[in-house]
Amino acid sequence: MNQKSLWMEGVSDAAGFLGGALLGFWAGRLLGLDIFAQGYGNSAIGGILLVGLGGGLGLQLARRWRRAKADRTSNTP
Repeated sequence: MNQKSLWMEGVSDAAGFLGGALLGFWAGRLLGLDIFAQGYGNSAIGGILLVGLGGGLGLQLARRWRRAKADRTSNTP
C-alpha cells in the first residue's frame, strides 16, 4: 500500500467512526439518554451504548464504502 491509500483509509475510518458516534449521541439525546449524566445510571449507560454502537456502525459503513469504491475502480476497463 502506498502512503496516500493508507492516509485515505485512516481518514475515512475516523470520519465514519466520528459521524456514527455523533449520530448515536444525538439519537440518545432525543431518547432522553445522557452520556454525561452523573454516575453510571441507566441513562448514562444507555447513552454510552448508543455512542459505541453508532461509532462501530459508522466505521463499518466507511469500510464498506471504501471497499465498494475500490471494486468499482478495479473493474473499470
